[in-house]
Amino acid sequence: MIFDHTPVRRSLSVAALLTAALAVAGCTDTSRMNADVFRYETAPVFFQSTETAQPPARRTTLYTTSFHQTYGLPVSNPVHLASYGATEDDGRMLPAIPYRSIDPRYLRQEVEYQTAEKPGTIVVDTKQRFLYLVQPGGKAMRYGVGIGRDGYAWSGRGVIQWKQKWPRWTPPDDMVERQPDLKMFASANGGMNPGLNNPLGARALYIFKDGKDTLYRIHGTPDWKSVGKATSSGCVRMLNQDVIDLFERVSGKSQVVVL
Repeated sequence: MIFDHTPVRRSLSVAALLTAALAVAGCTDTSRMNADVFRYETAPVFFQSTETAQPPARRTTLYTTSFHQTYGLPVSNPVHLASYGATEDDGRMLPAIPYRSIDPRYLRQEVEYQTAEKPGTIVVDTKQRFLYLVQPGGKAMRYGVGIGRDGYAWSGRGVIQWKQKWPRWTPPDDMVERQPDLKMFASANGGMNPGLNNPLGARALYIFKDGKDTLYRIHGTPDWKSVGKATSSGCVRMLNQDVIDLFERVSGKSQVVVL
């Protein structure tokens, strides 16, 4: 049997010609078979801003403390606020100490302190205006103090023979001679009554040496500005809130060293 393939060959020729013509005309997209082109056309597009990046806003510190910074109201050291706030003591209301006006070195704090003195000993550094209560482990409680002016200071080693809450103040006779206006408080007149304006303040620790009263005291004072200075007539003066704290820590017959 003889088959005529002429029409088939004619059909294929026509199809080939059409394909070639379309390719020349640019209507057939053969790039879909190119993997590189496919990846390029389907890759994700990211937005690129044309604006210049601005640096972050600087943090403004309105108030600074040793604890942290804040944008709002002033922040007080809570330890100092508790230590130097208004205090009711034996029926008397001690006013708050404006501790922000005092050099922070002279505020009560625990410090490293190496010394040969045994714990419980009081060491007064008249040069630096500090009182140390020696603690175990090479530490001490440190308080700021006011000391005697040149010519009225005392130094040496003694013992706390007596402690008194809200003491009566009796100026020594030589002080009364120098300041006659104090005669009304002389020993013959019974001294000055205890109170908020009493020069000995809320507490007094009496320093004895060889069994005799040295007439020097560690005591409180209503004059908080005198702490850190040499203004008294020889005694060691402390902030009232600090001398109350010291009073509670010190036992009877404690050793005292005034340098």
